[in-house]
Amino acid sequence: MTVVFEEMRKRRAARRVKPGDGHPLPRFRWWQLFGRSLFYLDLTDAVYAVDVRHNRIDAEGYTNADLYVDGRHHARSRLPAAFPVPGGKIEVKVSAFGLKRCHYVTAGGTERRLRPDRFSAEGRREHLDRVHPALSRGISVVSTTVLLVSLAFLVMQLLEKLTQPAPIAAQIGTFVSPVDLPVWLNIALGVAAALASTERAWRLRFNWLLDGGAG
Repeated sequence: MTVVFEEMRKRRAARRVKPGDGHPLPRFRWWQLFGRSLFYLDLTDAVYAVDVRHNRIDAEGYTNADLYVDGRHHARSRLPAAFPVPGGKIEVKVSAFGLKRCHYVTAGGTERRLRPDRFSAEGRREHLDRVHPALSRGISVVSTTVLLVSLAFLVMQLLEKLTQPAPIAAQIGTFVSPVDLPVWLNIALGVAAALASTERAWRLRFNWLLDGGAG
């Protein structure tokens, strides 16, 4: 059954891929820092580039990924995308905060992340990790901590609301959150969680529980 579903998924992904028009790959500009992701894959036959414009939605409401080969537009697919390339495929997936996957997967199942453009947010974050590893680890810890705290408060607030109805309260009692945050602090925590998930997206880190609930 798993094999059948996998084949169906592959066929759907293949149908989403449309041929490109050959236009050149635009340079990455500084003002695209928060709205564009650009990654590269160097293979023996060519250099492949995956370009995702997060703020561009097509007529059907989807975000698309564009594949360039040696600087020329080769294909386009709505996300999630699976572009066939020599020796395997390039898988691209997006979250509410950026990319959560941009990997080259070989026919044998091995995979590696594509190389981000140096001037993109992902590239700058990777550069920080390489030049200042201690600072990078500290930022990563802060991001994860913010999301864990946000998740804890969210769970407590949900439990409080879910146990308020009389039939439920009569059966299991009413849960009262030990922390009652003011509105402004709730908003601030939400903004901090969104920023933390964005930082994690720059590292292509995604957890359905942490990052999925941050928005």
